[in-house]
Amino acid sequence: MSIFNKFKKIAGPEGKPKTTSKSVVKEKKAEAVEPAEVKPEKRTGATSTGTKAKISDTAWRILKNPRVSEKSALLTEANQYVFNVFPKANKIEIKRAVEKLYNVTVERVRVINIPPKKRRLGRTEGFRKGLKTGYRKAIVALKKGQTIDIMPH
Repeated sequence: MSIFNKFKKIAGPEGKPKTTSKSVVKEKKAEAVEPAEVKPEKRTGATSTGTKAKISDTAWRILKNPRVSEKSALLTEANQYVFNVFPKANKIEIKRAVEKLYNVTVERVRVINIPPKKRRLGRTEGFRKGLKTGYRKAIVALKKGQTIDIMPH
């Protein structure tokens, strides 16, 4: 039964619990080594993390890619650009991401959710993973005179 007594605290003559020999050795070692004084770090300049800094880190997550199609080419003439975006992104996040990445002023953002196409096999109906999956796209209108070069020449 000595295995189980190893972890128990044994009461001494004064009623205080005794500690086992291993813990006494650890306490003596801890007392022998005096910790050196740690100086607090001084900040030379205050750095503020504003929304611009957070957006620059997450802008690539919000905008997946520009959507190149016949309709988006026609909208480009009207100073509107189409992007595939992250499904949970809202209009404000999309606006900030486009402004930060392309250095333009966004006037309006419209968002369209395209549902996935359903497939059937007998009675069962559902969605296939890679075939006609749903997505979310954003149509971004820019200020007059500003353009985005989506297709580099």
